[in-house]
Amino acid sequence: MKRISILIMVFATMSLSVLAQKSKNIVEVAAGSSDFTTLVTALKAADLVGALEADGPFTVFAPTNEAFAKLPAGTVETLLKPENKAKLSGILTYHVVSGNLDAAAVVDAIKQGKGKAVLTTLSGSKLTAAIVKGKVVLTDENGGQVTVTTTDLKATNGVIHVIDGVLLP
Repeated sequence: MKRISILIMVFATMSLSVLAQKSKNIVEVAAGSSDFTTLVTALKAADLVGALEADGPFTVFAPTNEAFAKLPAGTVETLLKPENKAKLSGILTYHVVSGNLDAAAVVDAIKQGKGKAVLTTLSGSKLTAAIVKGKVVLTDENGGQVTVTTTDLKATNGVIHVIDGVLLP
């Protein structure tokens, strides 16, 4: 009986955590994770917080702090300067697709596209999604590739998929 009570408490806690996450918008979900501090700082510098707090729905391919750290030294600091706001905005909106594309929808689009799906980002540029060695890989217009490492972080106005690099339009 004690074991059943503990299991019920664990599942209830997990459900509350999931519900709490679902009651947050994309920016709030990102801001709630220590893995996205660079992304949140960049969203603020580009004045995109309000846009990603809107109704959406949006699908965000979110680079982690480690992903931003892979960029050449000084790149992030340079992009965060006010005079580079337009360039930063273009890069960040290149990580956002209109619609609520959970992992299953992305995989279905790849299958329907006979191995690849071309996604139009909010910046107006294209990303190509494909499955490589069992993982979804996104290719930017320059041939750069990133891998989706975590999927389906649900928000009230869309979904976040975590990626291991920064896409460049």
